[in-house]
Amino acid sequence: EELLYMSSKAQYKPPKAIRGGIPVCFPQFGNFGGLERHGFARNKFWSHDEDPSPLPPANKQSSVDLILKSTEDDLKTWPHSFELRIRISISPGKLTLIPRVRNIDSKAFSFMFALRNYLYVSDISEVRVEGLETLDYLDNLIGKERFTEQADAITFDGEVDRVYLNTPTKIAVIDHERKRTIELRKEGMPNAVVWNPWDKKAKTIADMGDEDYKTMLCVDSGVIEPLVLLKPRE
Repeated sequence: EELLYMSSKAQYKPPKAIRGGIPVCFPQFGNFGGLERHGFARNKFWSHDEDPSPLPPANKQSSVDLILKSTEDDLKTWPHSFELRIRISISPGKLTLIPRVRNIDSKAFSFMFALRNYLYVSDISEVRVEGLETLDYLDNLIGKERFTEQADAITFDGEVDRVYLNTPTKIAVIDHERKRTIELRKEGMPNAVVWNPWDKKAKTIADMGDEDYKTMLCVDSGVIEPLVLLKPRE
């Protein structure tokens, strides 16, 4: 049974990002500066990480350790040397991702990071998101204007694109039609991005089916506001 959404029109042609799953957004999220939207990490081929230390072995779970290192092309667009590692572990009913960024440059750099969690839901109009009530958020549909969430849970009847600030470690996505709750647990990522394009925006996205918005919801884990500052060798 699918838990992650994959677009019916997803394109598997590098260097285009794949619409679905959990794209890794680094070194930026959204649009700013001269970089492509959501950064370049999600468009790259990663390698198997032969030395995932200092993480303990993931003995009781199926796991893989991957690594992405800056290339000469990356340095032309973003002049900072880095190593980006991620461990992906799967056990019954649980998917765990542990990302780590290391600065191997001689100077400090700042970055954003996010895991864009494309969740598969039965009917977006029957979904509630709990855990973000009373929090401040930046509304990307209104020029990143700041608001406070007034509802006791987030429900959907139109396009939503918000960056919630100072979010808790646990957020619940309740799928009423499927009688299931997806728990999102995160550490070290204070932001949560909630996104659904709804019908008009979905029709303008080339690699998304016109009706796909009904069965997908992004509730992302991120560190977007403020940026992460990483010193050399940190």
